[in-house]
Amino acid sequence: MNGTMMQYFEWDLPNDGKHWKRLKEDAEHLKEIGITSVWIPPCFKGTGPDDVGYGIYDLYDLGEFDQKGTVRTKYGTKEELLEAIDALHAQDIHVYADVVLNHKAAADGTERFEATPVSQDNRHEAIDETREIESWTHFTFPGRAGKYSDFEWHWYYFSGVSEDTISGEQGIYRIEGEGKGWAPDEHVSNEFGNFDYLMFSDIDYSHPDVVEETKKWIHWFIEETNIDGIRLDAVKHIDNQFMRELIEDVREVHGEDFFFVAEYWHQRYKDLEDYLEEHDYSISMMDVRFHYALHEASKQHSDFDLRRLLDGTLYKSNAEQA
Repeated sequence: MNGTMMQYFEWDLPNDGKHWKRLKEDAEHLKEIGITSVWIPPCFKGTGPDDVGYGIYDLYDLGEFDQKGTVRTKYGTKEELLEAIDALHAQDIHVYADVVLNHKAAADGTERFEATPVSQDNRHEAIDETREIESWTHFTFPGRAGKYSDFEWHWYYFSGVSEDTISGEQGIYRIEGEGKGWAPDEHVSNEFGNFDYLMFSDIDYSHPDVVEETKKWIHWFIEETNIDGIRLDAVKHIDNQFMRELIEDVREVHGEDFFFVAEYWHQRYKDLEDYLEEHDYSISMMDVRFHYALHEASKQHSDFDLRRLLDGTLYKSNAEQA
């Protein structure tokens, strides 16, 4: 069946904590207009109550604990989220959660470790000597007090950070140590030499503790919320071999029909095709070129040739995965 997925959020929603309530109330209407699935925003505790959801702090906090100055997220409480999901399911509408696994933000404490400043334009190029820095990498989640997981994050679970509190300098710092470094070039985008690092504290998926904890978390999350699928954020910055392992692990437990759509932010079709091939065409992907084509059409008005709307899109070459 060719369904219709609706992105049920945008960046500038009001920070009123009522989004899940609005979604619940809108479920019947969404069914009436033909919506078959809803993509919801990141539902986890971020850097504060106004965080859109991509500044991830605690993946286990769905609006349940008093952390970062708030119990609710920007969108509401955990209870309200679960009620909205139940309301959508009652209308036979699938729910796809936006999951951010690339980084963590707003740590609870700083730690000292060896790191190398690298170039913004080439993450393999050191621009200064390796030295001891101090940065925000210790996540203890005191408001949650170990509920659901007692895992604490330390510097050695990350591959890079964006600041040194000793010098006060901002930049990209590659964390050094045994087994440390960026993900292999062939496992991430090669923009800027190696595009593993994007922002905040960049998670190192070569560490077995991180892999184990992430798998534990994703099963908890799926069972806790009863979601039907996941949008994977920023996959070109995450080791694709880990992503494949994670997807396979989820489907082994929750069924082969569990839906995944990946956001690999690049207009070039070949990049998306390569990523699909790495996953044996078992996932869908956001059609980035189509996004830009619509934007260009909105700006050019009558000067835009609608016959070119699908040129270079994933949909034109591989509609099943778009």
